[in-house]
Amino acid sequence: MQCLRAEHLVFIMGYSVTAGATGRLLFGYDSFGNVCGKKNSPVEGAPLSGQDMTLKKHVFFMNSCNLEVKDVRFSSTILCVSSCPEEQLNTLEEVQLFANTTGSFLCVYSLNSFNYTQNPNADSLCPRLPVPPSKSFPLFNRCIPQTPECYSLFASVLINDVDALHRILSGIMSGRDTILGLCVLAFALSLAMMFTFRFITTLLVHIFIALIVLGLLFVCGVLWWLYYDYTNDLSTELDTERENMKCLLGFAVVSTVITAVLLVLIFVLRKRIKLTVELLRVTNKAISNSPFLLFQPLWTFTILIFFWVSWVAVLLSLGTAGAAQVIEGGQVEYKPLSGIRYMWWYHLIGLIWTSEFILACQQMTIAGAVVTCYFNRNKNDPPDRPILSSLSILFCYHQGTVVKGSFLITVVRMPRAVLMYIYNTLKEKQHGAWSSCVSRCCYCCFRCLDKCLCHFNQNAYATTAINGTDFCTSAKDALKLLSKNSSHFTSVNCFGDFVIFLGKVLVVCFTVFGGLMAFNYHRVLQVWAIPLLLVAFFAYLVAHSFLSMFETVLDALFLCFAVDLETNDGSSEKPYFMDQEFLSFIKRINKLNNARAQRDKNSLTNEEGTELASVR
Repeated sequence: MQCLRAEHLVFIMGYSVTAGATGRLLFGYDSFGNVCGKKNSPVEGAPLSGQDMTLKKHVFFMNSCNLEVKDVRFSSTILCVSSCPEEQLNTLEEVQLFANTTGSFLCVYSLNSFNYTQNPNADSLCPRLPVPPSKSFPLFNRCIPQTPECYSLFASVLINDVDALHRILSGIMSGRDTILGLCVLAFALSLAMMFTFRFITTLLVHIFIALIVLGLLFVCGVLWWLYYDYTNDLSTELDTERENMKCLLGFAVVSTVITAVLLVLIFVLRKRIKLTVELLRVTNKAISNSPFLLFQPLWTFTILIFFWVSWVAVLLSLGTAGAAQVIEGGQVEYKPLSGIRYMWWYHLIGLIWTSEFILACQQMTIAGAVVTCYFNRNKNDPPDRPILSSLSILFCYHQGTVVKGSFLITVVRMPRAVLMYIYNTLKEKQHGAWSSCVSRCCYCCFRCLDKCLCHFNQNAYATTAINGTDFCTSAKDALKLLSKNSSHFTSVNCFGDFVIFLGKVLVVCFTVFGGLMAFNYHRVLQVWAIPLLLVAFFAYLVAHSFLSMFETVLDALFLCFAVDLETNDGSSEKPYFMDQEFLSFIKRINKLNNARAQRDKNSLTNEEGTELASVR
């Protein structure tokens, strides 16, 4: 299964490289098939194709004030020019002077600049007069007219009529520096959170929770304030601004709901903070036996970044895979090749499956190292190189286990993507609310199933590291062990996972806040809601790849404890593998659980006694 997936992905990558042309999407191209800023190959039947545009990096529309889209093509002739006219040109003489002065030719390539004023067909071969002043904008290097009348018409057609992929990529390209800076911020915050959990104390937990509460409330307030600012902005005319406003409303509503839920959970579980600190100390002691576990997320993150960059490059190539066709006037248009849409879907499956496979390898490696250190009788002499030993066992014996686990996640996440696509399609076409509600509910059900499967897989990987069994057997054994020993640690383990999740939320909150402040200054000609969502997603993935190490260690420790209880009784003949600190922590949990159960029993007895007394 793994070899088949790799072969298909390599085939798609090779096909995209040979058939795609990412430069057309990123740098723009003229009406004759030439990519701006590059040396081009000629297209048969198009005499003006195959030109060297190395010095002509800007896309110029000859009729920018009356731009229209017909059959997914711009009605205006498009040229590659070396610079945009920054001042208005009212006559052909001024166009000619601009060409001779700057070397930027605004008429069709076949017309020499000396003939601009003499050729009788100059009106159709040169831009429509007057040529408005324009400025190059990082929207695929297009020359954007600066006069108010032309600007509004040009932007409404260029942005509102262009397809969604181009619009999203335009926002990413124009805000690429900001996105890169926010990604670095998310990386730094994730590192800080990892070391905070490594040296955690009760005071740090209280400060940490206070920062979470303030961050959630602050981000919610900023989102609602920005939405109010957009609704009162009378200049909101472009679709990008309207989309930003809608996305802001969605962000504000979702963040408010998440904030309310998290605040309630924090208030309800606040009394378990002391136990959580002790739990994290036990986890850190297990990590100290193999300190290189702290660097494991860095390796995983590096591999994921390399894979994601490759995936995006292949996606861009697939998006531009098309055959050049010559139309009237010697112009060129590109028709998408058949079967490309199916390749996009398979490419999406490859993204989810491969990402989950990489993360599963990390979980399996960490679980194997924890198991090796736990089942070591001599605690003063920890085993040598447990991480390398775990990696070698993984690649020699258990690759099928992680492939099956990651495939299960992919099977659940693909219907989620399809349901989200159906929901957005129904929303755009304004179908009935009932169908949209059904698709949304199904999406939420698949999301819950996805969360359960992630936890299920993590326990299966840990059990595989303990017993050396296959995925299905390990999953069954893990369920049995957890159901038998759930009374010992379920509640405190859940709260430990909840505190780690709050760490991820803190990273996302501060990253999103930085994005809101940065993107809000570039509202026009930029769909910054999509880059902001991308940054939030990236921040959560980075935080998850770093902090999930603690979750994996925690779950592996408790599964080792459950196996220890099953096989040993603490006697001199069968002593426990766990150390005294872990054993005393488990005893305190049991004592608290027994006291709580007795208190609940007494309260129930009192209620029954009061009820009987009233009957008499």
